[in-house]
Amino acid sequence: MALNLRLREEAEEALRAEAERSGRSQQELLREAVDRYLDLTPAEGPKHEWDHLITSGKVLPPRGQYRKVIPTKTLPEGQRSIDLLDREDRF
Repeated sequence: MALNLRLREEAEEALRAEAERSGRSQQELLREAVDRYLDLTPAEGPKHEWDHLITSGKVLPPRGQYRKVIPTKTLPEGQRSIDLLDREDRF
């Protein structure tokens, strides 16, 4: 079925960003969202490896859309995060 859909500006931007991030088409993402909302499971099972964690209750679904994180702290020149983790004084 063909359908015209008018999205709020925020939803349009989020859909476009998710399509770009995931490498999937906007149409594919919308189809999946409708299937999930209507509790229609595809014959091949979950599309993502984490779906079973969400349905089992081990992981909660996201509460909001993805936000780009802007780092507030930086490491000194020449120091790596692995150096902080690989210390003798850790327990």
